[in-house]
Amino acid sequence: QVRVVESGGGLVQPGGSLRLSCVASGSIRSVNVMEWYRQGSENERELVASITSDGSTTYADPVKGRFTISTENAKKTVYLQMNSLKPDDSAVYRCNADVVTRWGTRRTYGGQGTQVTVSS
Repeated sequence: QVRVVESGGGLVQPGGSLRLSCVASGSIRSVNVMEWYRQGSENERELVASITSDGSTTYADPVKGRFTISTENAKKTVYLQMNSLKPDDSAVYRCNADVVTRWGTRRTYGGQGTQVTVSS
């Protein structure tokens, strides 16, 4: 079993910052990719940022220069530092963990998400 848990969401004023955390635990042999997605009020799912096992990162255009993705703990913990937040950033943020399980199977696991609301 693999579990993915996100935390760190909340209410913040425009221009503020939040740091989201995601921890993948359980029967993990190795981590391939950790990703942050978000789904806003219009229900469009957007890949916000990703980081691979070798540290390569990608960002969606709307967040470039404002968000930073990083990992620790053998890549099983991923952070999303969000600065200069805008109301359009309001969404449920979910983490996906693309891993190799202890049995050698490659699978992707997702968490329940954490709500981020940017409003004055």
